[in-house]
Amino acid sequence: MTTRLSLFNSPLLLGFDQFERTLDRIAKNSAEGYPPYNIEQIGDDGLRITLAVAGFTSDDLSVQIEDNQLVIRGRQSDDKSRVYLHRGIAARQFQRSFVLAEGIEVVGCSLDNGLLNIDLTRPMPEPKVRTIKIEQPKKSAGAAMPRTIDVSADGNGD
Repeated sequence: MTTRLSLFNSPLLLGFDQFERTLDRIAKNSAEGYPPYNIEQIGDDGLRITLAVAGFTSDDLSVQIEDNQLVIRGRQSDDKSRVYLHRGIAARQFQRSFVLAEGIEVVGCSLDNGLLNIDLTRPMPEPKVRTIKIEQPKKSAGAAMPRTIDVSADGNGD
């Protein structure tokens, strides 16, 4: 029996259960090795994911956003008319997933010389400050106001 230690079980961290599930998904997806990819910073608010998909055409590839996850799938169909004497480039299918932070948007996708480029933008959030009004408890008509009692050191109350 294994016990799983949660980083977010503190009573001071409220509403982080979705974040914890996201970290679990990332850990599961990190074992994937194909296809290789790069992630690069483009400008102040831009990112580009580049996947090496040699041999795939745009018809063989699918790029979708499922909830907050970018999912790239590739599936090549075997060309039955070809006779291979040696086949070192396998027509294998793949699925590569990237978890996107809130607000990140896909702005474009292109296939160039065996590289699939997916451009993302990360808008800079505007700082938000909100003041919460502190309300006073309502006083009932017959309730006495709380009062303080001074007690002297000699016990007389004088």
